[in-house]
Amino acid sequence: MIVDLLENAARYAGLKDGLSEAFGFLNHPGLNALPPGRYEISGDRVYAVISEETGRSVEEGRLEAHRRHIDIQYVISGNESMGWSPCAGLKPAGEYDAENDVRFFEGRPESVVRVPEGAFVVFLPTDAHLPLIGEGPIRKAVVKVRVGD
Repeated sequence: MIVDLLENAARYAGLKDGLSEAFGFLNHPGLNALPPGRYEISGDRVYAVISEETGRSVEEGRLEAHRRHIDIQYVISGNESMGWSPCAGLKPAGEYDAENDVRFFEGRPESVVRVPEGAFVVFLPTDAHLPLIGEGPIRKAVVKVRVGD
């Protein structure tokens, strides 16, 4: 897991193919005006989803992880915190959903970090995460970068 401000994103762009395109999308000057929906960046290898949702409590959420994608979750507006736990040792809550590339886990996150507007979190396939912790509306962009098939 990486937590940082978007202004520092260039430091991480070389870590994995696709991150440079992902951060380029997040730095787009019109990002705040984009309506909710899916946006192709580099085919299905790198794409973004803009969403507007209401925050929830830790107890209302579920830890999730992805096998084939890195998640870059960027807070456009709102007060969001995100939970994190290493996947190793977590008990799955059901089977892996290959179509949606998601597996849910039982339990609560090991840690919760506040992610202010203008900050992002990078979750690797080894990171279970619980997004959308907070109150009120949260507008965010989640960029998916494929790492496997």
